[in-house]
Order: sequence, then C-alpha cells, then structure tokens
Amino acid sequence: MLSFESDYTEGAHEKILEKLLETNREKLSGYGKDIYCQNAKEKIKSLCHCKHAEVAFLVGGTQTNATVIDALLHSCEGVIAPSTGHISLHEAGAIEASGHKVLEIPEHHGKIKSNELRDFLQNFWCEQNKEHMVYPGMVYLSHPTEYGTLYTAKELQEIAALCRQYKIPLYLDGARLGYALTAQNTDVTLPLLASLCDVFYIGGTKVGALCGEAIVFPKNNMPKQFMNIVKQHGALLAKGRLLGIQFDCLFTDNLYFEISAHGNHMAKKLKEIFQKYHFSFYIESPTNQQFIILNNHQIEKLKNHVAFSFWERLNEQETVVRFATSWATEEEDIQALDSLLSTIL
Repeated sequence: MLSFESDYTEGAHEKILEKLLETNREKLSGYGKDIYCQNAKEKIKSLCHCKHAEVAFLVGGTQTNATVIDALLHSCEGVIAPSTGHISLHEAGAIEASGHKVLEIPEHHGKIKSNELRDFLQNFWCEQNKEHMVYPGMVYLSHPTEYGTLYTAKELQEIAALCRQYKIPLYLDGARLGYALTAQNTDVTLPLLASLCDVFYIGGTKVGALCGEAIVFPKNNMPKQFMNIVKQHGALLAKGRLLGIQFDCLFTDNLYFEISAHGNHMAKKLKEIFQKYHFSFYIESPTNQQFIILNNHQIEKLKNHVAFSFWERLNEQETVVRFATSWATEEEDIQALDSLLSTIL
C-alpha cells in the first residue's frame, strides 16, 4: 500500500534517531534545562536574527496552540482565525475548551485578507454593546495554510500592522513551516516572521521529528509565568531532552531546510504525475500538500492501493482529497503512483 496520507506517517529522520541513541545514557536535567535544549534554542535564535528571543519546546501542534492562545488571552477574549484554520476545524474545540472563542472570518484559499480583518476589528470597536461580546484578543494564522497556500511578505506586513494598530498579538502556527520557508518563489523568511509576529512556532512533528514544536517569542515577550501555564496544560515534558535533541539535530548542518525542500520537490513531481493523467486540482498549492478532485469511481479504485486523506465533498459525484508528501517521500513512491494510475484508471 502506497501512502500519501500525511507528512507524519513515518517516524523520524535517521540522524535524529542516531542522536537519540548516541545520547541515550547521558544523565541530563529535566524540563528543558539540558544542554541540547539550550543548544537548540541558541540555533533557533540565530536563524531568526533575534538574540533576545525566548524559545520553549512542546510536544504537538494542538497542545501548542491551546497553550499559547490561553496564555496570551484574557478570559473575556477570543482569537480571530480563518474559517478553515486548524484551530477552527481540526482541534476538537481545544481552544473553546480552554474558555476562549474562535472568532472566524472569511478565508480565501486558506488565508485571511487584511481588509476583511480591518473591517472585523473596526466593526467590533464601533459596537455599542461590546461589553456583552467576546473581545478580539489576538490573530491566528498558519503558514502554510490548511490548503498548503502561502502568505506573501506584503500580506503578512499588512496583517501585522493592523495587529499593532489594535494592540493585539499576531500568532503564527508553523506546524509545516519548513515546507513554507523552502517553497519556490516565497519571500517569507524566519527573520521576517520574527520581526512581524509576537509569537510563532516551528513545527518538528511534520518535518522530520518524532514529535515536537518550538515556540518562539521573538521580542523577549514570553508571557509572565509561561512555563507554569505550560505545566497547567499538561504540556511540560519531564524528559525535555527528547525535544531538545531533535531540534538541535534539525538545526545542525541545515537539515531542517534540506528535508523540507525535499518534501516540496516530491510534491512537485507528484503534481506532475496527476497532471499527466489530466486530473483537476482544487487549489494551487506550492508546498507539500496537494488537493486533487476525484470522482467516486476513481476514489473506489484508488483507495485499495494508496492511502490519501478525504478533504471535502465537492458535489454528489466528486470529492476533494489530499495527497501529502514529506521529508521521507522517495522517488520510488512517486514512480509507483505513476504506475498505479496508468493501470487502474
């Protein structure tokens, strides 16, 4: 069975496994106070061009989103997000469970537009009954989006300027950030994100790590007693070394960027295969997630031979599905898909 189901179906890059084994018997302090966590933090700060940044490591994306958002918001505040945002659709109400409302605004290929964000904020602050409403306390974006699309530097600058104007933080979910930063023709870099965002995270789970996300507060602005809040969320890992070693390895010798670029390169080849057989794409994605329109007959034929993700029903006859490549996708996987499509369709 071929698998293009997601970008975290494999374990971890071999260099990470080797480093975990190599350091296995070392006796290290817990809770992120080990030398590998410190090394990883310094490397991330250097790559962001932020020597005063503060970095924390958590295990997974939902855990990270729920913890960061709860830490940044007052009890009567909510978080603005696109209607297709991960916190809106695919986190089982984790944000609402922490007592905060997700304030949805329209999405455009997964992104929000600055003019619609401006309208939302202006309308709220002109509302005479706002003391009875949930206050917009921050803005949430993901890069890439749920549809693999990317913000431009200009779009992010416009959104960040609005956040500054209304004195609310900008938070960027970087679960797949490596694939965004290494996409062709992007003008968004880590230093740019660090200059615009109040907090963002660098995803490891979907980019070569067994698990782990690196939260970056680039302006020496980590919330007061943040690690206590992490602990309250059950998110403080006693064996913090497991995260530090992985990120230390990912940010040594450019590994994170090399394997991310590989995932994008495999996605380009996958896309060419589907184009060869005249399939339609639901959206133009420059990253490792590709969204393809299949009819019911094609789905039935393919699903017994290759794993992919259902995304959304387009109509009674057609469905949008997602094929995802990753840091671990091999040329042989793409060639096997080509052979499969040539024989069963």
